[in-house]
Amino acid sequence: MTEAALADVWRREAPHVLAALLRRYGDLGDCEDAAQEALADAAEQWPIRGVPDDPRAWLVRVASRRLIDTYRADRARTGRESAEVARRPGDAHLAPPADEAVTTDTDDTLRMLFLCCHPALSRASQVALSLRAVVGLSVEQIAAAYLVPARTMTQRLTRARSSLRASGARLTMPGDAELPARVAAVLDTCHLIFTEGYTRTSGEALVDTGLTEEAIRLTRQVCAALPDHDEATGMLALMLLTHARTPARTDPTGDLVPLAEQERGRWCRDLIAEGVGLLEGVLPRGHVGRFQLQAAIAAVHAEAPSYEATDWAQIRILYEMLEQVAPGPAVTLNRAVAVAMAEDPHAGLRVLEPLLAESAMKRHHRLHAVRAHLLELAGDREAAAESYRRAAQLTVSRPEQRYLNRRLTRLTSGQA
Repeated sequence: MTEAALADVWRREAPHVLAALLRRYGDLGDCEDAAQEALADAAEQWPIRGVPDDPRAWLVRVASRRLIDTYRADRARTGRESAEVARRPGDAHLAPPADEAVTTDTDDTLRMLFLCCHPALSRASQVALSLRAVVGLSVEQIAAAYLVPARTMTQRLTRARSSLRASGARLTMPGDAELPARVAAVLDTCHLIFTEGYTRTSGEALVDTGLTEEAIRLTRQVCAALPDHDEATGMLALMLLTHARTPARTDPTGDLVPLAEQERGRWCRDLIAEGVGLLEGVLPRGHVGRFQLQAAIAAVHAEAPSYEATDWAQIRILYEMLEQVAPGPAVTLNRAVAVAMAEDPHAGLRVLEPLLAESAMKRHHRLHAVRAHLLELAGDREAAAESYRRAAQLTVSRPEQRYLNRRLTRLTSGQA
């Protein structure tokens, strides 16, 4: 079994393994450590012995044994007899695990999400912990999504696990009174899962459909649990409308095809129809949140017969509304493009100027990529080339890097 294949198994099974352990042993930090040790054992044994028929059950059994060994070793170090392990409050269930000792066929991903979004944690920690524990993203991937160093993210995750332990949080769905307060963090998490799958922050592939489809599946579960939550419905509509473009986003070699050049006949019309239908159902009902606004923008793109025929004036208005509701660098970047298309490139470049003064954004390749595009539209080829060059240096996504370098080559050779 290759390292990549093992990583795929882990990402697919991680939330189920952790949930099975949590139902029995309770502590997220301990369960994560044991699960990682089980994964290390799998990396050693599976290439030699072959992949077991039920990888999830294998990982749970091995991790369970690790947890029991750890608890017993801890007791021994404090001078207690190992026979008293079974009598410790809350751990009376600890015993050598039989094959059937832990149920592995229950889908607990939604419960896992709500556990990680416990009110004892800050919003940033809720989302980061969910991305790690529920989706199995690496610390490096999560750090990239937050524009922070990996060491900072490791510390944040460690503190989050400690806070959950201190709060006594368990793997149960919150009651009706607690549920709405946790939904915002759950939706943020689903959005980041989808975003990471739709445009990978690193690696050889641009798209990871496993992540995008898992985000859609989780969001459908949230909508089923909260059918009257308009933002949850807006989030689902946004994902469907955006995911509909996936077949046209890469060429046969896997390289990026920008929106302006995509073959719209390859877009998934059934997903677009479902997304538009969901959106039409919630927009008239009252307050419009950020996910509904983003879905509305995606719907304008989805319904335009061509890039040139896109209603950029409407998109500009929607981004201005979005910036009032949920301001942020990503919104400003997209608004700059909409302003450039609806008005002129120089107006779009003026929208970008405040971001150039932010130290974090100066290190983010998308700022330089957008600026390069607008400079190219404005006819400043030399400045555009420099921005394309800088963007290509900063990205760690191979497909995006190749696309940016192609734009740079076309620009400098006079082919753009």
